[in-house]
Amino acid sequence: MTSNSDKPASSQKPTFTPEQIEALYFDTARQGEIELLTEFIRAGMDINHQNHEGHTALILASYHNHTQAVQLLLDHGADPNILDNKGATALTGVAFKGYIPIAELLIKAGADVNAENNLKRTALMFAILFGRKDMIKLLLQSGANPHHEDGEGTTPIKLAESQGDIELIQLLKQQN
Repeated sequence: MTSNSDKPASSQKPTFTPEQIEALYFDTARQGEIELLTEFIRAGMDINHQNHEGHTALILASYHNHTQAVQLLLDHGADPNILDNKGATALTGVAFKGYIPIAELLIKAGADVNAENNLKRTALMFAILFGRKDMIKLLLQSGANPHHEDGEGTTPIKLAESQGDIELIQLLKQQN
């Protein structure tokens, strides 16, 4: 009588717990590993599955600046408007990081440029806080509201005024 441990290692199939599979899926997105991410999609992984922080593969790939992974996920139906546990979308993360190509992909896929996080802050507000002028221009061109008030009554214009950026203040005030 032989046991499974007597079989050569090459004939034993590894088994993974659902938690391990989930962790690998999210690590794959975080690292932008296209081939493995494609295999997860082919195997039927829920493209919009959220981890314990509410992150999706799209949020993680976007935040870590993996344009090809973002495109792959969007092509397979990833929802750019899913909120994480803090109310942030994929666009929120790229707005403060300044990842223009990814922001363009997300917006083209229907990302809400005026989505609010749990503090009612928008991607535009984060772009202003982190001085991402090209991102600010893209968001404004895409319909971001420069008059939106967060939970503290602050607007994008007020944020720009607090930073003393005259050019940015004028840009924001030119918007309807």
